[in-house]
Amino acid sequence: MSWARIIDCGDIPISPFDNELAVRQMNDAFFELGSRPEARTDYPKINTTSKGPKLLIFGGDHSIALPSLRALHKIHEQPIAVVHFDAHLDTLHPTSYPSQWNSAQTEFTHGSMFWQASNEGLVLPGSSIHVGLRTRLTGDNWDDYTRDDAQGYLRVTTDDVDKIGTDGIVQAIIDRVGTKVPTYLSIDIDVIDPGMAPGTGAPEAGGWTMREMNRIVRGLRDLNIVGADIVEVAPAYDDRSESTGLAAAQLAYEILTNFVKHGMPEAVEKPAEVSGDSDSHKTEL
Repeated sequence: MSWARIIDCGDIPISPFDNELAVRQMNDAFFELGSRPEARTDYPKINTTSKGPKLLIFGGDHSIALPSLRALHKIHEQPIAVVHFDAHLDTLHPTSYPSQWNSAQTEFTHGSMFWQASNEGLVLPGSSIHVGLRTRLTGDNWDDYTRDDAQGYLRVTTDDVDKIGTDGIVQAIIDRVGTKVPTYLSIDIDVIDPGMAPGTGAPEAGGWTMREMNRIVRGLRDLNIVGADIVEVAPAYDDRSESTGLAAAQLAYEILTNFVKHGMPEAVEKPAEVSGDSDSHKTEL
């Protein structure tokens, strides 16, 4: 695995007082990082068609997915397929939760960022998918699902794992997204059951175990993932063992491993063939 290089780019300095400015700061930072030359150019790229380095972003609020998608859309010059792990839809119209007071900035929330991304043409419709849903609708009708359908998402619920297993979930994602288009993997930690990841702002009982989530993420190795995030980890709500932080760290490890394996040059990935009598090549213990 030594062919790959991982660089910690630190925190993006953003304004805590102005959402519009903060989003612009994230837009610029993600585009600058994603546009830089790859860290390693001394190995041939044969298993990936992505441009530049891959981004793994840690939240924070799930709304960071919007500036991430804006940057990746600009870098790759095409809409990005989204694989969205979450208990909630996050394609909600800003007025899904009515308020007496509204502004342009109130449209940007951690539940509406994918709605905004779709309206801006950043998301590839027909090739995007929600995974792990167990959300409640915001009204007394089906408008949330109707809007979600219009944005081109397929919905896979948490309970579907009981019917088709983790392999079936993986296959549903691959069938929807394919392995060629640039893809953004977005993981809200609340897709995990709050018994294992309690440190989040909108916990929903009945989520997946970490073992199930690990198997699913590992199964996505062949996707052309150009960026990913892990979001909604709230340390203030975590338990004394920091279970949520550990879960997020494990998912980060799985994503980075997928990055390495997917982009691994053939010369590194393929074991060397040994000719002659196999007994003569046995390793002494």
